[in-house]
Amino acid sequence: METTARKNLSTEKQNNKSDDMDQISISEILNIINEEDATIAEKVLEAIPEIEKTVELTTEAIRSGHRVIYVGAGTSGRLGVLDASEMPPTYSVPPDWFNGMIAGGDDALRKSIEGSEDKPEMAVTDLKQFGLSAGDVVIGISTSGAAAYVKSAIDYGTSIGGKTVYLICNKKPYLSADADVIIKVDTGPEVITGSTRMKAGTATKMVLNMISTATMVRLGKVYGNLMVDLMAVNDKLVDRGARIISQLTGLDIDVSQQALFAADKSVKTAVVMIQKNCSKEEAKELLDKNGGFLRKVIK
Repeated sequence: METTARKNLSTEKQNNKSDDMDQISISEILNIINEEDATIAEKVLEAIPEIEKTVELTTEAIRSGHRVIYVGAGTSGRLGVLDASEMPPTYSVPPDWFNGMIAGGDDALRKSIEGSEDKPEMAVTDLKQFGLSAGDVVIGISTSGAAAYVKSAIDYGTSIGGKTVYLICNKKPYLSADADVIIKVDTGPEVITGSTRMKAGTATKMVLNMISTATMVRLGKVYGNLMVDLMAVNDKLVDRGARIISQLTGLDIDVSQQALFAADKSVKTAVVMIQKNCSKEEAKELLDKNGGFLRKVIK
């Protein structure tokens, strides 16, 4: 059901601060963009209660053996895929904890697949192929709330007993959906009228970062603010892992790096091995018994 006319969506309105954009200097263009971008954090702040509810859903789902899937079209879909793809290397989590689905499939990540967001039946097909089940969380992302693909994904998720979240960047969605949580970040008119890859895209990236990061914190993937569950898959992350071990144990960097490799490049395992003077297997067992929370093991 349509709840508002497209022309009344704030993301579709003209921004009077940029109505002479084609007549001003580069510096003036950049300053206008920057000034408008500076308003987004406050808009996201207003949505924190709904973001908190979403984190409660995602955390509980993963703890219960279920999954989170971002569903979007265009920029929204790409941002969902981006956020999901960064979870395994950052937190050493299974790749199916967070997932990204974009209307039009993987080809739409690099190029526009015209009309894909207007095919609601494809969302159901894609989610069935994904194997969506009761207990999974569907986070539908549509800045205008006008993507039929996203609405259909939310409706299907609800129909099979999943939890659902609707992330929009307007006061009301163009297409309503019966979601458990609706996150509304009213970003207002874009600098370039209707170009929601800009402010709305920035807001979307911020909200997704908050959802996934807070979920990982609640699942024991950090110690303080240290990335203790990173996957040391390259030189940068090996260096970071060694520095974290050094900071938490007081050992020098070289010894810390040796400990990291002895622990199969697991920072948490290495820290427990050092602090508890135990084997790799014993360290892993201690972590498992404590739900993966490093603080519970070493404090």
